[in-house]
Formats: sequence, C-alpha cells, structure tokens
Amino acid sequence: MVSAARARPLQSTPRPLPSRPTHSAEPFRFRATFVKLNMSLLGRVFFAPGRGPRRFFSYGTQIYQTTDAFQSKFFPPVQNVMLPPNSFQGKVAFITGGGTGLGKGMTTHLSSLGAQCVIASRKIDVLKATAEQISSQTGNKVHAIQCDVRDLDMVKNTVSELIKVAGHPDIVINNAAGNFISPTERLSPNAWKTITDIVLNGTAYVTLEIGKQLIKAQKGATFLAITAIYADTGSGFVVPSASAKAGVETMSKSLAAEWGKYGMRFNMIQPGPIKTKGAFSRMDPAGAFEKEMIERIPCGRLGTVGELANLAVFLCSDYASWINGAVIRFDGGEKALISGEFNSLRKVTKEQWDTIEGLIRKTKGS
Repeated sequence: MVSAARARPLQSTPRPLPSRPTHSAEPFRFRATFVKLNMSLLGRVFFAPGRGPRRFFSYGTQIYQTTDAFQSKFFPPVQNVMLPPNSFQGKVAFITGGGTGLGKGMTTHLSSLGAQCVIASRKIDVLKATAEQISSQTGNKVHAIQCDVRDLDMVKNTVSELIKVAGHPDIVINNAAGNFISPTERLSPNAWKTITDIVLNGTAYVTLEIGKQLIKAQKGATFLAITAIYADTGSGFVVPSASAKAGVETMSKSLAAEWGKYGMRFNMIQPGPIKTKGAFSRMDPAGAFEKEMIERIPCGRLGTVGELANLAVFLCSDYASWINGAVIRFDGGEKALISGEFNSLRKVTKEQWDTIEGLIRKTKGS
C-alpha cells in the first residue's frame, strides 16, 4: 500500500484518450468528426468537476468514499425472502463455502424456507458459528462439516457424512472459491495451482462424488455453481480464477446435457460486484476500486447478498424445474455497459451533445 503522503493532485489538463482502430459499421462522417474533437470535449466529461473529491496515489489509484449513483434509487435491493414459506420443506441442501458471504446468505434463505442445510468449508469454527446462528434464526437444523474441496479423500468423506446426517442432497451449491489479484507474470506454479484446485478441481470433486451417489440411489437433484462474468470474457490479473471458472461452466453445461436423464439439472450464476468481506479484502484491499465498480454498473450500485440468495434459491426450487444448463448474469448491467464500444458516451451532457451534433452536421463528405 502506498502512503497517502505520496498522494498528488489530479492534473488540470485532461489526458487525451489513446487512439484506437475501429471496425464499426458507423458512417465515416461520424467517426471523422468525432476524431476532430481531439477528445478535449470528452476529456472534460471524464474529468468533470462536481463528481466529488478525489485523491490520487502516485501510481494513479483513485480513492473515493463509497456512494451509490443517483439512479440507484430506481433499483432498490429487496432483501427479504422471495419464495413462499416451506418451499424447501423436506429438502436437503449442501453448500460449499457456506460459512461466510454469499454461501452464508444462500444457506440462510434455504433454511428459512424449510431446507435442512449442510455447510462445508475448511474453517470449522466459522462453520459451527454460522450453523448455530442460522439454526437459531430459522428454527431449522444446519449441520457443519469441515472439508477442503481440494482434497479428494476429504470430499468423499464429507459426502458420506452428508448422506449419513441428512440424506442424499436435493440441492448442491458449489460456492467455494479462491482468488486474488496479481500480474500473471508474477504468479508461481503454486499460486496457479492453489486457485484452480479450489475453483475447478474442488467443484469437480464435489459434483462428481455427489452425482455418482445420486445415480446409485436413483435420486435427482439440482446443482448450482457460482462463477463470474469473466468466465465468459476472460480478465487480466485474475487469470487462474478466470480459467478455472470457465472450466466450471463448461463442466456444468456438459453435465446438464448428460445427466438430465438421471434427474439432475445444472445452472450457473455469474455475479457482478457484490460486497462481501472475504472477496473485497482480497480483490480491493485498499478500497480503491469500489467507486469505479459502481460507475461501471448502469443500476448505479453494488449487488447485495440477499438479492443473489433469492436468485439462487429460485434456481434451486421446483419453480425453476425447466431451467437447465443456463448461465444467469447477475450484474446490474455491468457487462452490457463495458461491452459496448460507444457506451462511455453516456457521460456526455446535453450541451456537449448539441456541440457534437453541430460539428457532425457541418462535416462534408461521406
């Protein structure tokens, strides 16, 4: 972390945006006129006053106070449980990474709807505390089993204990994950292996071991994997996680086709930025990027654990019995915004559009 004493103010002259080739089918007239603006107009937009105080570390990291954007008032999060009471009465749910964050939220929703939940992770003390908290809150038993999903023998023992204490699961949520940001050239083989063993191999071990037991028992179930948007797009600085999550999605879609005949279905959720202590401590340790994340989300705010939990329990319920092999993007529109070549123009004001339109109209030629 760089000391705040090394902070320097933003330069008054906006940095011109780098030129880039375009393969758009837009008329040449628009492109030529846009270039003639020399980006100065848009530069004033991107660095316009009135957006709140900024501080820049010497390497350019922006530090903000966390605030939702204005439009977020139109998209308020609804945290209460969505499905009718007892929607999971008599069902057994197994959740990896169930002690904290998203896993804890999904477990709480499932338990409140009547499910008997079994949560697993490496930290048994955290698991037991979470299990007791949720049980006292919902009145339904939550079991805690210590399991490192990277260890196949431990996974097999966990599945055996799961069946012993609760029965064959009706819902399996693969939520265990590991990630950190790093330039890829700095990654050691062990760092790569640590992430891929948790995310890809761990998910495969759990899925295949439970799946085999379900096939033997002639019992169906629904599987849900929590992945990420960059499983589709790829992303620098989280290459092991991106690679592993892409593998999880491919495995899940493949099994959706192959194991449907056994009564199993498989779906995935790609969450956008959802603030949980565990994820943000590793991915945004200095709190530098939270405001930038919000600026990339058309809904103007981060997602919440309760919202994701509602989506997860719906996908695991009988209300979603015809949803199989689906990848649900849950990101407030982030991917749609960052995918569009011209979406940065949303920051142009009405007056600036008037200027741009006038220049376009004056431009001659095709």
